[in-house]
Amino acid sequence: MAQAPAERHPEVTFVIDHIAKPPISSGQRAGRETRLAPFAGHLNVHCKLSGMVTEADWQSWTLELLQPYVDDVLRWFGPDRVMFGADWPVCLVAGSYRRVFDALRHCIRALPAADQDRVLGGNATAVYGLEGG
Repeated sequence: MAQAPAERHPEVTFVIDHIAKPPISSGQRAGRETRLAPFAGHLNVHCKLSGMVTEADWQSWTLELLQPYVDDVLRWFGPDRVMFGADWPVCLVAGSYRRVFDALRHCIRALPAADQDRVLGGNATAVYGLEGG
């Protein structure tokens, strides 16, 4: 059971990076529900919306291709436990930082503004303890 450490250590915050690196270039989403969704049941587990463009075809990825993956993660973890990550500088093989950021903003455009703010920075600020100081 992969989520056992999160279960055994509820005092530890875990972050799943790169939405667990799904094979976006193939468009395959089958099996993700059983592999990634179970982690969402642990309130100490967060998921980073990063690395998606490098898992897609670097030259031809589209917003429409990314959208279902973003929707899945938001459905499972909710906007309070999801955060943006650019995967910079690795993302540069598939797009500029601005293009990656704008793509995620597009994919979360249906969320209320407060939830968008959490996904785009507020959650990361809290999880990584960057508040105050």
